[in-house]
Amino acid sequence: MKEKRKSKSGRNPKLDPAVYRYTVRFNEEEHNRFLAMFGKSGVYARSVFLKAHFFGQPFKVLKVDKTLVDYYTKLSDFHAQFRAVGTNYNQVVKELRLHFSEKKAMALLYQLEQHTVELVKLSRRIVELSREMEAKWSQKSV
Repeated sequence: MKEKRKSKSGRNPKLDPAVYRYTVRFNEEEHNRFLAMFGKSGVYARSVFLKAHFFGQPFKVLKVDKTLVDYYTKLSDFHAQFRAVGTNYNQVVKELRLHFSEKKAMALLYQLEQHTVELVKLSRRIVELSREMEAKWSQKSV
């Protein structure tokens, strides 16, 4: 006779499943304190937070600096605009060469070169500011 084989579908069982469950009740003040601590911890589940806190395991408190997030968002936007300027720069030079006389094209290219120098100075200043921001951030976190 044929023996019945177990189906291989589904998840593999855990070696040490957590089957014991406890209930904790908080009053309003305790609940608010718990939620504040849980929110600062950055842990994905309340049960994981409680187990870690109860057994004395260390957990990290993540603080998000809104100004830093805004700075990096604006810096990313600026980078995208900077790339667009580079693309437009190439197109302008190509059009100048095709549609203008050599003398007129040289005059316009000179103006374009002056604006490019200003843009390079601005980008260097942005890099300096980013390094200063990074240095401030690393000093804050220590």
